Amino acid sequence: MRFSTIPAAIALAALSVPVSAFAADEKKPDDIAIPAPIMSVTKHKGNFGGQAIGYTATTGETYLTDKDGKPVAAIFATSYVKDGGDPKSRPVTFLFNGGPGSGSLWLHMGAFGPKRVAIPNALDDGAPPYPLVDNPDSLLDVTDIVFIDPVGTGFARALGKKEAKDYWGVSADAKSIAEFIRLWLNRNGRWNAPKYLGGESYGTTRSVAVLKELEGSYNDVALNGIILISTILDFGAPAEVQGNEMPYILNLPSMATTAWYHKKIPNPPASAAEIAAEARAFAIGPYAAALLKGNQLGAEERASVRTALARLTGLSEAFLDKANLRVLPGRFYKELLRDRGLSIGRLDTRYTGVDYDQAGEEPDNDPSFYAIDGAYSAAINSYLRDDLKLKMDDRSYVTIGGVGDWDWKLADQRGRDGEVYVNVAPYLGKALRENSGLRVFVGQGWYDFATPFFGAEYSLSRPGFDPARIRFHYYDAGHMMYVRPEDLHKLSADLRAFIRGN
Repeated sequence: MRFSTIPAAIALAALSVPVSAFAADEKKPDDIAIPAPIMSVTKHKGNFGGQAIGYTATTGETYLTDKDGKPVAAIFATSYVKDGGDPKSRPVTFLFNGGPGSGSLWLHMGAFGPKRVAIPNALDDGAPPYPLVDNPDSLLDVTDIVFIDPVGTGFARALGKKEAKDYWGVSADAKSIAEFIRLWLNRNGRWNAPKYLGGESYGTTRSVAVLKELEGSYNDVALNGIILISTILDFGAPAEVQGNEMPYILNLPSMATTAWYHKKIPNPPASAAEIAAEARAFAIGPYAAALLKGNQLGAEERASVRTALARLTGLSEAFLDKANLRVLPGRFYKELLRDRGLSIGRLDTRYTGVDYDQAGEEPDNDPSFYAIDGAYSAAINSYLRDDLKLKMDDRSYVTIGGVGDWDWKLADQRGRDGEVYVNVAPYLGKALRENSGLRVFVGQGWYDFATPFFGAEYSLSRPGFDPARIRFHYYDAGHMMYVRPEDLHKLSADLRAFIRGN
């Protein structure tokens, strides 16, 4: 998941140490001995993709070190490796979530791990206990899987003199994950195995940034595929700043699919895909032309665009007129179902909630997030300790919110006056040009406003990309499409075909 960097930190307090001990021997933090990495290895069996698979689960810390060999960070990861697989031909897939600041639990416990937490579709998850069930849609029949938690997420943290914030940035984060992947390949003898890398939300940004670190030097780690789930690569185009018309264009198709889902469109087509196609054409045609004309837009053209916009968004012409034909998502969440007394979700607009102040312009919170977070948090903390036998004492898994201010600067993307336009998509285009075997999987939900599907299409259709090696897949859910069982199965099947090269 993506979307905000929520300040927090993991603090380990040495409460049992007498005060006199510090007075007698004033040790600096970097002088205190760092214990060995915590690790647990367990054996399991399961049925995945119709195959009975025996596998080894390895969960715990991997230490990154400085030039002097001193540990500076602990990356937390959980690896699932098929027993008896050929290390040279068996694919391995590295996965993480986004935020930045989110642990990998969402993909781990919701989509591709051997167990998943079962929650209601598009409804609140309620209170515990939450069912933890076998997951036949895990990809372990076609690939080994490594779920990675960067510093500040999961149980991952900085060590010694190093501070966690040193890893909180597009480039620094990518370098640390690339280093972890190289270590994992060394220790597991997998350098010549097929390799896939992927993430969800900001995890797609991270995937492309890590790709640059792995393939952008003379000591390449070549990849077979990149998996982008709920994609955000270009942060400039959708930026909600005055004068930027692109957010309205890129968000319109998601408004149309959402209005279609909630039955707010007159004479609707039969599917979300059909209304999406109609909205795309209008967005890059009459709507874009009207927005770009600004104050020069004539009354007749304005009226025509307003009428079409009202039909596609489910909003009234009176509201759209007052909004000057420009409606940002925050207003849309509140306005679409105002007549029903409901607001809609951001991550997944199928979810609805009731706000304290229904007359306000912004929703209280995102009903598509608070409807699921309790179940996932309980599931990962329980599963790691009970099923995978991890001994983490009193530390709790940081699901999201363990990362502070993020450094978005990219050294190769500065304008003449030092301004920054964050867009990692060119890194992917370059990798496609330089690695003829690299393929790209893009999975998007029709009802996702955190990373709208039209935004992903826009960023990946610029000059410099080979469309023949980019495959788009669409799902009848939102940002985390796997919360809908039918789409979990479809996503799994689509990725199996991708990894098999179909």
